Order: sequence, then C-alpha cells, then structure tokens
Amino acid sequence: MRITAKVKNVRIAPRKLRLVVDYVRKMKVGDALNRLRLLNKTGSQTVMKAINSAIANAEHNFELDKNNLFIQEIKVNEAATLKRWMPRAHGRATPIRKRGSHLELILAEIKDSGVKAGKKPTMEAPVKLSEVAKEPLAAAAKPAVKAKDAFDADIKDTAAEGEKEIQNVQREGRAGHARAEGGRKGFASRMFRRKSG
Repeated sequence: MRITAKVKNVRIAPRKLRLVVDYVRKMKVGDALNRLRLLNKTGSQTVMKAINSAIANAEHNFELDKNNLFIQEIKVNEAATLKRWMPRAHGRATPIRKRGSHLELILAEIKDSGVKAGKKPTMEAPVKLSEVAKEPLAAAAKPAVKAKDAFDADIKDTAAEGEKEIQNVQREGRAGHARAEGGRKGFASRMFRRKSG
C-alpha cells in the first residue's frame, strides 16, 4: 500500500530542502518526525507537514497503523522561480532568483496488511421538486407578509424615536452653547470668539 502526500510551491530553494529530505529518507515515520523536531533547518517544518499529511491520509482513507509506516520515497523538485532585481552601483541592476520547490512523499507499510480499498465519499439522493408538497409552501408565505408589515411598522416607530432624540440633542446643544458663552450676546461676544463669522 502506497500513500502519497504533496506540498507544492514552497518558497525554499530545492538545494536547501534536499539537505533535510536526505536526513530522513527510508526511515520509520515516528523516528523521522523525532529527528525533524530537533533539526535546526528552515525546511524541517515543511517536511514535517508533508509527513503528517501522509500519515493522516493513511489513517483516514485506508485505516492503516501509524507505527507500521516508513518513508519509501521522498523527493524535491524545482518549482517556479520568482525573478527580482536589486539596484547596484553605476545604475546597474543585478538579478535575484527566489527559487521554489515541490515536495513529494510516498509512505509504504513495513509489514503488508493486505489490499485495502480507499474510502469512497457517499452522496445523498437528490430531492425531486415534484415530491415536495406545494401547500406547505403557500401556507408559509402568508405569515411572511404579516411579518413584513410588522417589520415596516417597527421601522417607522424607530425612525420617529430617532427624530425626537435628534431634536432633543439639538435643543441641549443650543442651551449648552449659550451657557458656555456666559449668557453674553451681541457685538462683544462675537468679537472675542475664536472663530468669528
């Protein structure tokens, strides 16, 4: 039984990722994860992610035991390279290549447990419109009209309340402005105001 997992378009150069991949090739899955956990390389997280994905595929789709799996094949291919440039002296531009990589992983069983078919997704039977009763739909539509009328009435009530609140705030604002000026009116109050107009 072969279980595959792929991680595509990793923004790590293939040369750097191959150093990590060579470290865990042909190992048991548990040992490989333990080694990668302690490895101080950027690519180790990506390889761990691929191994965990393959383990999940094996357990969920084929109901295989995690302890009976090993890394049969693991390879790193080159992905698309992003081309950038950096300004240098005398108006020159030097290219920068940001390389990417694809990681492919194949797990296999240590002791063969027999041929197991993968799980197939089950779909529910489609509902036919002719089977659906039309009377309940008509009955359900009538209360919706009543609800709409009640909703419109609520909107009118809230609008009226909002207008009253706005008027109250405006009245309070005028009274507060007069208090702030000290009750003075006329030419002197306008002259010493910050913004006259």
